[in-house]
Amino acid sequence: MRLVPHTTEFKIMESLHQLLLERHSIRRYTDRKVDPEDVKTILEAALLAPSSKSARPWQFVVVEDPEMLERLAQCKPNGTASVRNAAFAVVVTASPARSDVFVEDASLAAEFMQLQAADLGIGSCWIQVRNRYAADGEPSEVCIQEALGIPADMTVECIMTFGYSAETRRPVDPSKLLWEKVHIGTWNQAQTDE
Repeated sequence: MRLVPHTTEFKIMESLHQLLLERHSIRRYTDRKVDPEDVKTILEAALLAPSSKSARPWQFVVVEDPEMLERLAQCKPNGTASVRNAAFAVVVTASPARSDVFVEDASLAAEFMQLQAADLGIGSCWIQVRNRYAADGEPSEVCIQEALGIPADMTVECIMTFGYSAETRRPVDPSKLLWEKVHIGTWNQAQTDE
């Protein structure tokens, strides 16, 4: 069991299910730095993520420098505020040459980091990069590759931001889950049309 902050008190995270109910995308962070051991644990989670045929096509760039975080935040016109105020960010890249499912592999690694961060009481947010564009029309991916010296043959999937939450979010109410999106046995069109 881990202690996970909820508002100003700590709650004991009893299970993965409880962690999933509590986890939210956090876009505003405090100025508190993340302990290097916790950063390592988050990165270890990415390296533990499964990948197709164990290809491990991903690579990660950790960014803590505020000036570089600001530069990365310019990669697209909207949705990058959490990059600016993060304690650190991880740029998730993958090689299409190493795996035909590099997007899925990179996504799993990013999500493993997000879940590990939540377990440590650290907020996170996924910032989509692939198929997004900067204000000048340049692909967001190219902006980030140039800023960080990432080779052109490495696809940039996302930027994961991390830090201690400066916002309070309530746990998800399980009674509001969209069970109509679950089909048992076969597809139920009537259920979809509702």
